Amino acid sequence: MATVIELPVELFKGPVDPDWCPGCGDFAVLKGVQTAAAKLGITPENLLVVSGIGCSSNLPGFLHAYGIHSLHGRAVPVATGAHLANTDLKCVITGGDGDGYGIGIGHLLHAMRRNLDVTYIVMDNQIYGLTTGQTSPTTGTGQKTKSTPLGNHENPLNPLALAITAGATFVARAFSGEPKHMADTIAAAIEHKGFSLVDIFSPCVTYNKVNTYPFFKERVYKLEDENWDRTDFHASLAKAFEWGDKIPLGVVYETDMPTYEDSELAFKKGALVKQSLKTDPKVWAHIVEEMI
Repeated sequence: MATVIELPVELFKGPVDPDWCPGCGDFAVLKGVQTAAAKLGITPENLLVVSGIGCSSNLPGFLHAYGIHSLHGRAVPVATGAHLANTDLKCVITGGDGDGYGIGIGHLLHAMRRNLDVTYIVMDNQIYGLTTGQTSPTTGTGQKTKSTPLGNHENPLNPLALAITAGATFVARAFSGEPKHMADTIAAAIEHKGFSLVDIFSPCVTYNKVNTYPFFKERVYKLEDENWDRTDFHASLAKAFEWGDKIPLGVVYETDMPTYEDSELAFKKGALVKQSLKTDPKVWAHIVEEMI
C-alpha cells in the first residue's frame, strides 16, 4: 500500500470565501471535505468536485480543486462523464437534498446501481433553502413550510434505505455539528472503492426551525461506539429506518463489489484522456466493410 502523505488543510482553501447564512451547516461540510482530502493526501490537481444548484451546490467555488457547478439535479450525470473521462481524478459530488433526492433522483439511482467509483455528499437540511423555504423530499410529515402552510402531507424519502437497496456500496450519515466525525466519515467514503453516499444533517438556520442543531444533538449517536457490523445488509437496512429519539451516525452499510470501471474494457488501458484517439486503419476498414 502506498504511503499517504497528509497535506495541510489550508492548501484547499479557495480564492472566494463562502457566503452562506451565518450558522449554516454547510460551512462545516466544506471544512470536512477539505480536511478529508488533506488527510488522504489528495492534491488539488487530483480532486474534482461537481455540484448541481442550491445553497450547498456553491461549495466547489469555495474549494481549491477542479470544480464544476452544473445544472439543477444534473450533478451526477455531469460528474459521471467527467469521472469516466479521467478516472485518475478523485471525484466528489456535492449538493442538497432537493437537488439530489428530488430533481436529480433518477440520475442518482442509476449511478448507485452501476456502483461508479465516486462519492456523493448530500447536505440534507430537509428544506429548499435557496428558494426560501419550501418542502423538500426529506421534509418531515406535518411540517409547515412556505409551500405547505397547513403541514406537509407527504412522507419523507429515506436516503439511506434507498441507497442500500439501489446498490450503493458505502452508505453513511454524518452531522455538521460533529465536525471531526463528519470529516472522518467523508474521508472513509472517498477512500472506499465504489459508489459512496454520505447524507449529512446540515441545518438550515434560516428556513428550517424544526431540524435544528439542538434537535439533532439530542438524538444522534455514533455507530462506531456500538461495535456496529456495517457488512450485514439486512441489519443495515433496518438501521436505515431508525428515526425519532435515536438517530444513528456513521457508516451504516459497506460492502466490496466490482465497480462499473472494473467491468468496462475501455478502462483497461488507463484513463480515457490519456489514451490515444487514433484507430488502427485495419479496424476502420473492417467497420466500413461491415456497414456496406
